[in-house]
Formats: sequence, C-alpha cells, structure tokens
Amino acid sequence: MTRPTSRDVATAAGVSQATVSLVLGDKWRGRVSERTATLVREAATALGYRPNLAARNLRLGSTRTALLVVPALTNEFFARVYTGAARVAADHGFGVVLYPSPDGTGPARDPFASARAALDGVIASSMAADALTAIGGDGLPLVMLDSDPTAGTAAAHVNLAMTDGVHQVTTHLLGHGHRRFLHLAADIETWTFDIRARALAARLGPTTELRTVRAALTVDAARTAMEAALAGPHDRPTAIVCDDDILAAGACKAARRLGLRVPEDLSVTGFDDLGLATAVEPELTTVRLPAELVGEQGMTALLAVLEGTPWTAPDIPVELVVRDSSGPAPTP
Repeated sequence: MTRPTSRDVATAAGVSQATVSLVLGDKWRGRVSERTATLVREAATALGYRPNLAARNLRLGSTRTALLVVPALTNEFFARVYTGAARVAADHGFGVVLYPSPDGTGPARDPFASARAALDGVIASSMAADALTAIGGDGLPLVMLDSDPTAGTAAAHVNLAMTDGVHQVTTHLLGHGHRRFLHLAADIETWTFDIRARALAARLGPTTELRTVRAALTVDAARTAMEAALAGPHDRPTAIVCDDDILAAGACKAARRLGLRVPEDLSVTGFDDLGLATAVEPELTTVRLPAELVGEQGMTALLAVLEGTPWTAPDIPVELVVRDSSGPAPTP
C-alpha cells in the first residue's frame, strides 16, 4: 500500500495542496477558515497522512529540533522543565532533545558531531551561558532559563521570581518569631543559588542572626552538614532556610538524629516543591517553582526568537506553600 500524499489529503478535503501545506504547517490562521482547517486535519487523520519532515526540513533549512541542556537528569525539577518545553514544541511541530551537562553545571560538551546542522536552537536551564560554547557557539539561538539575565549573549531569558520567593519564606518565619537563621546553601556556583543567598541576607535585618552552611545537593550531604552545624547546644538556629527540598529533607533527618523536633525545636523550609516535599514527615514548607511553566515559556521564547520576534516577559511568580515543617520559634 502506497503512503498517502498531500495531494491525496487535498483531494479528500476538496482543497488545494497549498491549503493542505498551510494547515498542516500551522500557518493557516488569517488565510484559511477554521472550517477548512478542520476538514484538512480530519482528512489527514483518516488517510493516515504524515508530512515528509525530512524533505520539508531540507527545503526550509530547518530541522525543527531544539536542544534542552540541564545540569542533571536525576532532578525532578528539570524533568518538569522538559515536560513543559516538549508540550509547546509538539504543538508547533518541533522536537526537543534532552541533554545533561556531563559535569553538572558545565562546561557542556557538544552532544553531536555537527550540532549547528542538527539543531535550530538551544534552551539551557540553570547554567552559565559560557558553559554552552561547545554547542554551536554563537551560531545557534540561545534561550537561558533560571540564569543570570545580564551575562552571556542569550537571545532571551526566562526567570523565576526567586527574590520574591525568599521574601515569602523569610516573612513567614519572621512572623513566627524566628531570629536565628541558618542558610543551608547548595554547594554549586550558579546564579540561581547566588540570588537566593543575596536575597536572604538582604531581607534579614540587624535584629537577626544568619549563618551559612554549604552542602552538595544530596540528602546525605545535607544531613552530614546539619549534624555538625546543630551539634552544639548554644546559639542553635531556630530556622533553617534550604536552597532545595533535597537539602531540606537532609536537614530534617539530621534534626531527628540529634533528638530535635521539627517544627517545635527547629523550623525547616525548602525550595522547589518536589514530590519529596510531601513524601517526608513532617511535610515540607517550601517555595513552589512552576517548572513546567518555565519549560513552556522557554520553548515559546525560542520559537519567538526563530521567528525574529523580540521576547520580553516578567519573571514567573512563585508561591510559598506552608506545611508542617515550620512553626513558631521555640521559647528560650
């Protein structure tokens, strides 16, 4: 049985091949009626027609493929970013290749022998722009997610309202009477964690104490760091502000091992609102980051750049989710 062609679709729908091309190429709005577009799509579905993407891409000089570079595949946040990006890409006939930077935050190696020929653009999440020079250099449009908007040569940026997220956490804890804080910081040099540290220091005034402890982004590393930080009985913090839910889970484990109650003796907050946040006990108070929306906006921004349209958008709002790991500061 021969493969159906666009001419077959046109005949079945009673339209021209040019109309079929417009509809299936998603360029029909303003040129073809909604009714005609529906007829074409229904005819294509009934015939089992699939566009010859290889031929079209060769003709247009486009592969309709984007590369999403992330620091790690094991982090749920980046999986959600990919889900959002892939959803928007599919709606526009694009594919998304997911690629982890082999060394975490870079530099990323070129995943293809000829990246310039294989890709239309790059989306990079939570990385430095200069970590991506091996992937096409200046020859590919680059959209940066959750990254420094003043650095590099990215064509567009999509960021979360991280400073506001920190403000929401600190307002919540200060309102509960906490004055001795410990910042459990991710031991990773990236803009997204740096901005959280700066926001926390700026938000806490002279009547509060702030100490910083750094740990690798694992539960075990966070637990070890917190066991050491909380071992002394004097000047113990009453609130731990963590850069990530994974670190917060480690902090809760350390508290339990030391015989401290969360939140009666020690409040713990996270960042991200991963599935882990409701899997631990007590459930984590955390800042919800809409990762799928980050991916959606990242792909939308890349599509705009490819069409020559300037991309501007405000930072994506974040939300504090109050659960059982935070509460009033213990009385002296």
